[in-house]
Amino acid sequence: MSADRRRPEKTCVACGRTFAWRKKWERDWDQVRYCSAACRRRGVGEVDHELETAIRTLLDQRAGGATICPSEAARQVAPAHDVQEWRDLMEPARRAARRLVASGEVEILQGGQVVDPSTVRGPIRIRRAPSAGGGYRLG
Repeated sequence: MSADRRRPEKTCVACGRTFAWRKKWERDWDQVRYCSAACRRRGVGEVDHELETAIRTLLDQRAGGATICPSEAARQVAPAHDVQEWRDLMEPARRAARRLVASGEVEILQGGQVVDPSTVRGPIRIRRAPSAGGGYRLG
């Protein structure tokens, strides 16, 4: 598809992944907020907001340009919600990080390089986005 005929994209409010326009959404594209029925059912709850806050707090406690692992936020939030294992909050922590990327607050890195949060697989790190006042400069 040529660049001038690209399909419009949106960011899912629940998982933070980008998704493209689909024919079935033709009449109500302006109202579409979720990429899937699963995201619509899940929504964004209290734990999700707490994970976002934990990510922000952890990054505020670090030197400019420093990174955190999503597991740090999961470990911080898990005890307050009687979650048996902090690992159960890893995917919600990654979703929280993707939402913060969409808002321009953070970047997701893998191997020291900024990556697309919608497609990245495997271990990631999170840092403040330069425009979010992280206090550092790239290269």
